[in-house]
Amino acid sequence: MSGSRTDPVEIVVARWGTGFRQRKRFATTALKTLGMKVGRGNIEEKIREEADCLRHRIAEYEGLPFDIAHDVFVGVANIICSMVFGKRYDYKDETFRELSEAVVTVMFELGAGQIISVFPLLRFVPVVNRSANNALEELLKIQNVLREEISRHREHFDCENPRDFIDYCLLEQDKSGGLTDENVLFMAQDLFFAGTDTTTNTLLWSLLYMTLNPDIQNKVQEELDAVVGEGLPTLSHRSQLPYLNACLLEAMRIRHISPLAIPHATTETVKVQGYDVLKGTQVLLNLYSVHMDPAYWHDPHRFDPERFLDAEGNVINKPESFLPFSGGRRVCLGEQLARMELYLFFSTLLQSFTFKTPEGASPPSTDAVFGITTRPHPFKLCVIPR
Repeated sequence: MSGSRTDPVEIVVARWGTGFRQRKRFATTALKTLGMKVGRGNIEEKIREEADCLRHRIAEYEGLPFDIAHDVFVGVANIICSMVFGKRYDYKDETFRELSEAVVTVMFELGAGQIISVFPLLRFVPVVNRSANNALEELLKIQNVLREEISRHREHFDCENPRDFIDYCLLEQDKSGGLTDENVLFMAQDLFFAGTDTTTNTLLWSLLYMTLNPDIQNKVQEELDAVVGEGLPTLSHRSQLPYLNACLLEAMRIRHISPLAIPHATTETVKVQGYDVLKGTQVLLNLYSVHMDPAYWHDPHRFDPERFLDAEGNVINKPESFLPFSGGRRVCLGEQLARMELYLFFSTLLQSFTFKTPEGASPPSTDAVFGITTRPHPFKLCVIPR
């Protein structure tokens, strides 16, 4: 499983092969052990506790206009941080604010610098390579934090009581030597990015569309009141909240977080619809077109949760032309965790607050800021306790 300069040692962009399959299998098993699963022993309670912390943090704004993005980022990041290195951050922690800004910069600048992936010689052109250099600078900040956490774990490692993902990595190193130090760093980095940026932005889009559609927001809250009552939602309520779930699915459809997925390459020459695709050809999946195809989605630019409900009002979980977590063998390994987080954060916030555009302000834009992922332009809202 050792990496080299020509074989990425992580998971997300690694070449398909034995090393990739072993790392993905290890990461999936470790995360399931840490609670990324359905049923007994899952991470639901930790997510509910963090959603409650986010709820109290938002209440501090007392209905005044504010940008909710950072607080949502911290809430979401605390879940993956607790799983990866057993630590959560305070919502007012300035060091973590810098880390969150670094994540946003990396995801944006890498997207802006993808032309270098197509024309590598452009990395020597000062103006063109600026985005890549900015991304690298911010990425090094994040890697330094991860390296410090790995060192801290080595100092206090107890092989009989692994506490988090890094501990399980160290345990695997002790047992078989199958993971290199690079593997540990880059897998932790992949999980940190995948577990923060994507879920954060999906929640922001969901709240933005609730703000723009008060009638839909009101319908979600009526459903929550009827099913949950005065308490806070649990996973056991999920099957009884079809309209709420349809809103989340529609947000994932209309603003796919990774519209071109992650670049991969063919391992063999293949024929696709009469075209020869040579071995080693870089391939991008146009998931945007999948989610906006009028042949499957009537009036695709309109936010309409009803399209995810059947005639009896039940959720259509797997409609045609819908791949929010990509598909095939490179499907997102954190899908189950992301679905739990999205549901519990979104339902808790909608049960507790009504989201409105500040009086006199223009409605937030539904145009996206494009990078590796898509995020909303910064927007302010008023959050009114219910």
